[in-house]
Amino acid sequence: MTSETTIDSRAQVILVDDDPHLRQALSQTLDLAGLKVVALADAQGLADRIEADWPGVVVSDIRMPGIDGLQLLEQLHNRDNELPVLLITGHGDVPLAVQAMRAGAYDFLEKPFASDALLDSVRRALALRRLVLDNRSLRLALSDRQQLATRLVGQSASMQRLREQIGALAATRADVLILGETGAGKEVVARALHDLSSRRDGPFVAINAGALAESVVESELFGHEPGAFTGAQKRRIGKFEFANGGTLFLDEIESMSLDVQVKLLRMLQERVVERLGGNQLIPLDIRIIAATKEDLRQSADQGRFRADLYYRLNVAPLRIPPLRERGDDILVLFQHFADAASQRHGLPAHTLQPAQRATLLRHDWPGNVRELQNAAERFALGLELALDGQPQATAAAALPVPNGNLSEQVEQFERSLIAAELAQPHNSMRSLAEALGIPRKTLHDKLRKHGLSFDGGSGGHDDQEDNR
Repeated sequence: MTSETTIDSRAQVILVDDDPHLRQALSQTLDLAGLKVVALADAQGLADRIEADWPGVVVSDIRMPGIDGLQLLEQLHNRDNELPVLLITGHGDVPLAVQAMRAGAYDFLEKPFASDALLDSVRRALALRRLVLDNRSLRLALSDRQQLATRLVGQSASMQRLREQIGALAATRADVLILGETGAGKEVVARALHDLSSRRDGPFVAINAGALAESVVESELFGHEPGAFTGAQKRRIGKFEFANGGTLFLDEIESMSLDVQVKLLRMLQERVVERLGGNQLIPLDIRIIAATKEDLRQSADQGRFRADLYYRLNVAPLRIPPLRERGDDILVLFQHFADAASQRHGLPAHTLQPAQRATLLRHDWPGNVRELQNAAERFALGLELALDGQPQATAAAALPVPNGNLSEQVEQFERSLIAAELAQPHNSMRSLAEALGIPRKTLHDKLRKHGLSFDGGSGGHDDQEDNR
C-alpha cells in the first residue's frame, strides 16, 4: 500500500514500513489478533490524513526514505501530542530510539522482536488512547454544560430540560425547529447549538425572514447570477451558500411565502441550491435551524404554511418556555443582567429590595427575556424600575399575586426569594442564612423542602454542627 491509501477512521493501527516483507508480516500478525490495520510504505502526508481524536495508534520504522520515524513522530505530535507512536528500530538505532522516547514516543521495539511483544505494546497503547479520549470527552461535556449554564441562565425544571436537549442535539447533524415567543431567546439557543457542534469553526449565518421584503427574499437566500432580474448586475452569493460548512439560522420562518417554502423544502431534501438565473446545482453542507413564534401545524391546517415543510422541519423541535413559566428564574436572570450591565457601564452593582423583587415576580413579562434584560439595564443605570411603562410599585402594592390558595402563594414566594439569594455570591451557608435572616438549620430544611441546593464555599464543619 502507498501513502495515497485513504485512512479508515475505524482502523486501530496504522503501520508504516518501507520493507514490503516486514510490512506484510506485521500486518498479518495484527490482523490475526483481531486488529484493523492500514499498512503504508511511507509516511508522506500521513499526519494530515489522520482525523482529530482518532482512536488508534501508529507503528513506524525509524529508518525510511523521505520522512523517517522521528520526523513522523514530530508531525503527529504537532497535531495531537497524546497520540501513541511505537517505533521499530534496528540494532544500531537503539540510542536514536531512546532519544525518540524522550521526545514522546510511546514505545520502541528492537529488531528482531517476537510477535507477542508487538501485540502487547499495541494493546497497551490502545488502552491508553481510549482513556485519553474518554477524558477529553468528559472535559468537553463539562465545558459544554458550563457554557450552556452561562448562556441560558436559570435553574427551573424547564430550563434544565432545555439545556439537556440542546446538549444532546448539538452533536448531531439534525436540522432543528425552535419554538418560542418573541423575546424568549431563540437566537441564543440557535447559537448555542452551533457553538457546541462539530460545525463550530464554520460560519453561523442568522437571517430574519420576517424582516425581508418579498421582492428580495429569494435573492437573499439563494443568491443570483448577473442578469437574473432588472438591476442584477453581478453575481450574489446567497445566505444558504454563504453558510456552507456551518449553520444557517432562519428566524420567523412562518413569514415566508408559499413559493419560497417550496424552494426551501427542496434545499432541505436535496442539500443543493440553485442561484436565481443560474443552471448550476451547488451542493451544500449546512445545518438549518429554523425558528417560529407561531403554531406551524395550525398554520399548515389553515393553508398558510406547507404541511410537507412543517413535517420536514419538525423532526427535532425545541420549545423555549416563556418567562412567565419560569418563575424561579426571574430574579436570578434579572440580577445576572443587572450585574453585567453595571460592569459594562462601570457602575456599582445594585441589590434588589424586597418590594422590587415582589414587583418583578408579579409581572407577566409579555416581552420575555428581552423585556427583563431591558428592565435590568435601567435598574443598573439607577433609573426607576418600570414595567410596561408603569413606575415602581410601592411596597404595599407590590406583594406578589401567584396562583393558588394562600398557603401555596406563600410557598411560591418563599422559594423565589431563597432562589434569588442563592444567585448572590455567598461563600458559606452561614452567610446565606444571615442574608435571609434565618437560622442555618431552618435554611437547610427550606432548601430540602423546595428542592434547592447551595453550591458555594465549603461551610462543611459548621453546617454539620447545625444538623446535630
